[in-house]
Order: sequence, then C-alpha cells, then structure tokens
Amino acid sequence: MQKVMIVGGGVGGTTVLKLLSESEVFSIVCMADTNESAEGMLAAKERRIPTVTDWSMGLERDLDIIFDTTGDPSVYKKIKRDMGEQTILIPGSVALIMTKLFEEKNRLISKLENTSAKMDLILNTTSEGMVVIDHEGFIIMFNDSAERASDTKREDVIGRHIKDFIPSTGLLRVMQTNQKEVNQEITLSNGIELITTRIPLVNADKEIIGAFSVFRNKTEAVQLAEQITDLKEIQTMLQAIIQSSDEAISVVDDQGRGLLINPAYTRITGLTKTQVIGKPASIDIYEGESMHMKVLQTKKPVRGVNMRVGPKHKEVIVNVAPIIVDGCLKGSVGVIHDVSEIQALTHELNRARQIIRTLQAKYSFDDIIGASEEMKLPIEQAKLSARTPATVLLRGESGTGKELFAHAIHNASDRKFNKFVRVNCAAISESLLESELFGYDEGAFTGASRGGKVGFFEEANQGSIFLDEIGELPANIQAKLLRVLQEKEIIRVGGTKPIPINVRVIAATNINLEQAIANGSFREDLYFRLNRMPIFIAPLRKRKEDLRELAEHLINKINQEYGRSIEGITAAAIHKMQIYNWPGNVRELENILGRAIIFMKLNETVIDLHHIPDFIEEIPLKQEKLIMKPSGYVSGKLLSEIIDQYEAEIIQQAFHTHKGNKTLTAKALGISVRNLYYKMEKLKL
Repeated sequence: MQKVMIVGGGVGGTTVLKLLSESEVFSIVCMADTNESAEGMLAAKERRIPTVTDWSMGLERDLDIIFDTTGDPSVYKKIKRDMGEQTILIPGSVALIMTKLFEEKNRLISKLENTSAKMDLILNTTSEGMVVIDHEGFIIMFNDSAERASDTKREDVIGRHIKDFIPSTGLLRVMQTNQKEVNQEITLSNGIELITTRIPLVNADKEIIGAFSVFRNKTEAVQLAEQITDLKEIQTMLQAIIQSSDEAISVVDDQGRGLLINPAYTRITGLTKTQVIGKPASIDIYEGESMHMKVLQTKKPVRGVNMRVGPKHKEVIVNVAPIIVDGCLKGSVGVIHDVSEIQALTHELNRARQIIRTLQAKYSFDDIIGASEEMKLPIEQAKLSARTPATVLLRGESGTGKELFAHAIHNASDRKFNKFVRVNCAAISESLLESELFGYDEGAFTGASRGGKVGFFEEANQGSIFLDEIGELPANIQAKLLRVLQEKEIIRVGGTKPIPINVRVIAATNINLEQAIANGSFREDLYFRLNRMPIFIAPLRKRKEDLRELAEHLINKINQEYGRSIEGITAAAIHKMQIYNWPGNVRELENILGRAIIFMKLNETVIDLHHIPDFIEEIPLKQEKLIMKPSGYVSGKLLSEIIDQYEAEIIQQAFHTHKGNKTLTAKALGISVRNLYYKMEKLKL
C-alpha cells in the first residue's frame, strides 16, 4: 500500500483526500497546511488522518508519494529538494487533473443513480406486473405490481430460476423461438390466474439476452375488459344522444376551432358541418360576440345570452360551458335554443304540468306483488292506514316500491275520487320549492304570474299528496310543512291570509331520519308528526321468495311495453337471481329482465340462465358474530341492560341458525315477525 502525504488543504487537497480515501491502494499518512481550519484539514481530522502545519514535518515519515496541491512553485521546489530519493512528487497541475476526473466520475455516478432510480420508479409505479429473466432463466427483476398480482414478495423470487417460481412458464420458450406471445393465461403454484404477454430481450447485436413478461391478475383483466366495453358503449350512446338531440349542440377545441355539431344545430343555424368543423367559433354569429371564445378566455360558463346566428339570422338563446379534463381546458360546448321553440315548449310544459297534477293514482294493492312475511306486514299496515286520515311515512331503500304503496293507500281510502298529487321534494330547486308547494300571491316576487298561483297542497285539497324524498326538504320548508300538519292550513308566498286545507299526507324517504335528526338536518318535531303511521318496506334481498312472482309480473309488464310475448322464466334463472343481493331492489330487477328480453332472439319465449347477466354472482350472507352468554351479574350495569344484552345474543344466535331468515327465526323463537322487527329496532340489531 502506497503511503501518501497531501500538501495543501484547499479545494484541490480536499478533492485528492476524498479520492484517495475511497481507494484501498493508497494510505494517507499525513496532511499539511498552514491553515488548520482549511476544508481539507477538517476533512482529514474527521477521517482521523494526522495533520501538520509544516509540510517538512511530514518528510520525517517514510513516504511513497507527495501531492502538492498548493499551486505555489516555491513550495514545490522546496519539497522536491528535501524529499527522499524514493519518494514521488506529484505537482498541483496533476492534482487538478485528478480533481476534474474525480468530479466527472461523481457526476456520472450521480447520473447513473438518478437514471436507475427513475427506471425503478417507472417500473414500480406501473399497474402491470413485470418479471425479467436473464439468458439462463434466472429472475433479475420483479416489480411492485408483480408482487401484488402474484401475492409473492420480491425477495422470495429474485435470483431463483423461473421454473421454480412458475413451472408452466413460457418465458424459456419465448427465448428459444424469439417470438412474443400475447394475452396468454397462466396459473401460479398458489392458484392465482394471470393474463400475461411474453417478449424476448435482444441486444444491439440481435442476440437474445433474456425475456420479460408483463402480466395482470385475470380477475383485474376481465374487469378492465368489461370497463373498456362499457366505455365503448357509453361513447356510442353519447354520440347517439348528441346526434338525436333536439337541442342544437356545438363543440370547439381549446383554440376555438369547431369540432362537432349535430343535426339540430344545422336545422336552427342553417350551417353544415363543412362550414363549421375546423373553422373559428365566430363563423355562425350574425349579431353578438362569440360565447365560445369568451368561455375559453374566462374558463367560466355563460347562460341565457341572446344572439342571432347563421344566414337565417335566427334569434336564439345560448348556453356555453368550458370542457375541463384533469384541470386542463380542452374546449367548450354550447347549446343553442330557438326562442320560438322555447316559447312553444313553455306553453306545452305548463299544460303538461296541469295534466300530471290531475292524474289519479294508478296502482292498487293488487299491483303489489309478494306473499312473503316481509311483505305481508307492510301491506297489512298500509291497508289499515288507508281507512284512516292519519299521515303515513313510507320507509325503505330506493327501488322497493314506496310510490306503489302511496298509490295503493290513496286508492283504498275514501279520497280515491279526489286528486292524488305527487311531489318529488329532491327534484325541485330550493328556491322554487316553497312557491310550488304552497303557491304564491300576485306580486310576491319578480316574475310572479298575474293573479298568483295555486300550490300543490291547494291542488290536493280533499285528496292526497305524496311527498317523496321528504328527507331532502330544507329547514325552512320543514317548518312550514309542520304548520300544515298541525294547523291544517297554508299561507301562500307573499300572502298573509291562512287558507284551510284538508289533505291526506303520504311521505316517503330512503334516508335514516333518526340519523338526520342527530345531524341536525331534520326537525325532530316534524319527524314525530310524520311518524304517526310508519311503514317499513323490506328490500328485495330480504324477501327473495317473492322473486318468481315478481319476475313473472314484470315480464308481463315488459311484454306490453316492448311488444314481446315472453311466456316466463326458468327455475335455473330464478336460482341465479336468488343468489344476488339486489342493491337496486325491484327497480334493478325490472332493468335486468328488460335487458334480457331486449337481447332475446325472436324465436325464444322463455328467459333462461344464459339470458341473465353474468355479473349477478353469489354474495354470501353476512355471518353474525356470535357472542357468548354473559356469566351473570356485571358490575355497573342495570338489570334491564343485562337482560337486553342476553336477549340480543339469543336473537343473533337464532338468526345464525336460520341463515338470516326472519320468518323462520320468529317461528323458532315463538314470536311474530312484527314483534321480531320491534325487538331488532329496540336492540339495534
């Protein structure tokens, strides 16, 4: 090992120190500099290398090489004069060259490290699993996605032969044939199924140096294919909607050049595709400024702008909105309304509203399908409530048939020959809801119709009003509704005189009103007024024994709508549907059957297993956690609490025994289904 002394603690000396410290060939025995606080001297002390302030003191040591990094010719001459004959003296110019080479080396190393880090980042952030083998078949790379897809740790496979990891691998075959294999199925030893693409690795001399595989879990691949299919269907549907829309639509890119128009646009403006596509957005304007360009500049939508467009100088109203994707402006879309058409449509809309409000309830209890215990109870409660004027609150998930019950209750009451008014509280904007429900007097606000307007409650006088989505009512409307229920009178917007009314209120909601009360979004006093006659409608997953009867009823309904003559449904198809949990309830069932009938061939008359979509899969029943019987008295708990806890455990065990069937559970416990529901609600099961 060569013994070295470095003279000079400046930049050059510091660089030589760092360079030689990393080598196993050189041993730095001393560093000399008159300035003890120089960077090189401090670095030497950190490395426990002796330091001296006079270089001549270092000559006393047995040295092989002396580096003079001071750059002072006089120092160089003195060292050369006094050093031993066997010692090599390297001047500062050579040290400078070594410094440059060292910096270049570090720069290249840093660049390689950054490149490697970026490559690792790219490979590990991709959603595709990737495994690479060398020419002998040993695994040299295994990214994060490969770990997730194969449920295998990287450290367990790196360095192993690919045959040990995947016995049925095709990567070795790919190296032999030099041919890639696309979308191949493979099963790992742990049973995981993958979809893989294998590609040989070839160097610049066209020599095969290995192979790599890009793969994805088969389940994920199938889901991705389904998503792509859905996206294509959505794209086709959107194109069909745009082309068939009666609204004139124009789309421009971020530079204001025309991208798309539909036939309605040509009909209103008189301009064809060749005159608009690729042209500036102002091409269609006769009077006014381009709203497309304004929106592109401000990135804010504009509404209700009056303009004249096209060679026909058509008077229109324009709405334009920006198209923003991932925070980037991609263009804008405009909708053009013919003023004359709007006036005609407004007249037709008012006329349609009057017709809809005077429609009588269409359904009766005969239209409610279901013989299960879960349906018998709400039907009995609804029939009982129909004979009274009490307010009814229908509760249940979306799609369970709450509106059907509302129709049936009205038709079974003594008000069936009077009006049945339906109001979706969530479909009317908050600013209009009060005037729509309670009406308004003349001059109540700007734009109010002369003579005022009758509200829904007045229209439903002596009849019934169905308030759907009652949980969506804003707080101020809740207060006015409470007064209607208590005092049987309303006050129009802008009015002062109370108007007495006699209306049967049927409300419905799919939200948890008790939770809404706790959150402060629903009034507790209104809840108690509405909850006089609550009726809980069970979701379809809790009354699957009604599936066949429901399906046959819906098939007859769909036959009338689609002009088909489907005769029924097989037991296998019913069984497939019974293992599905139906989150969309009866509405989803009708959609599934409607879709099946649409795609059935004309010569098919029975819905079979293959007509039901494959996404209906078995969802196992939630297993209730069994709790052991309490040992006895528990300090700090009341007797009633201990008894309730034990009763809850007994009911849970009965549920588990009868696989969640409430009817069998109630029979086994010797209580009615109604009593079981009461206990479940009380014990929060």
